Amino acid sequence: MSKRNSQQAKTAARERLRQERERQAKRDKMKRQLIVVASIVGVLAIAGGISYAVVQGNKPSYWEAAKDDKLVKPANSTGTNGTTVVIGKSTAKKTLVMYEDPRCPVCAQFEQTVGSTVDKDVADGKFKIQYVGATFLDGNLGGEGSKNGLSALGAALNVSTDAFLKYKTAMYSTKWHPEESGPDKFKDDSYLIKIAQTVPELKDNKTFQDAVKNGTYDKWALDMSDKFNKDGISGTPTLKMDGKTLTGPDGKSAPMTVADFNTALAAALKG
Repeated sequence: MSKRNSQQAKTAARERLRQERERQAKRDKMKRQLIVVASIVGVLAIAGGISYAVVQGNKPSYWEAAKDDKLVKPANSTGTNGTTVVIGKSTAKKTLVMYEDPRCPVCAQFEQTVGSTVDKDVADGKFKIQYVGATFLDGNLGGEGSKNGLSALGAALNVSTDAFLKYKTAMYSTKWHPEESGPDKFKDDSYLIKIAQTVPELKDNKTFQDAVKNGTYDKWALDMSDKFNKDGISGTPTLKMDGKTLTGPDGKSAPMTVADFNTALAAALKG
């Protein structure tokens, strides 16, 4: 090979090397650009995700939003926002105010032992009862069963006062009332409707079932709960007559046996 040919070969090799370096440089530049773009997209995605999470977090919950729903008052209710629920003979001179939370386990015990006595006394005209529903256990235990259960009671009240009393009894029964530490069964409309199938006035009652499914009385339940809060009651069950609390032998808790209830009631009726 001549010196000249050797020089040409070296020049060609250097040119090929230069071209390869330029191509590599372009590839490196493009790679860096893609990384930058991907980073920007990632940042935007994170920012978008945070924004979405913030928006979602700031959205009111279903029950918070229900406060602004149109109020539908159940039939057989009176007073402000339909939160006065009085059941019994008009000739009865005294009224027993009963404060109960649908999820309350002590309320369930009271209803299972004393509830039938209360219902009989009302039917006999000894006194009327005024029912005030509470939902504070949803806050204490978490969940929404108290509110949903109270709304379903509103749907039962809309059918009749007998349907209301029988449905309340069924909800508090040993068969249907959920354990305090167990699942929040009353949050499920299907469970509440299943309980209603044991009440003659509510069995296969489409009006009742639609009201439960559609949350017709959700706003009413919240207003009833507000009434409980405004009355300053600290726990359930609480029984009052003429502004005085009926208690058992301890002087603090509600009477939890028929004998104790009759004793407390006799004193209240005389007062």
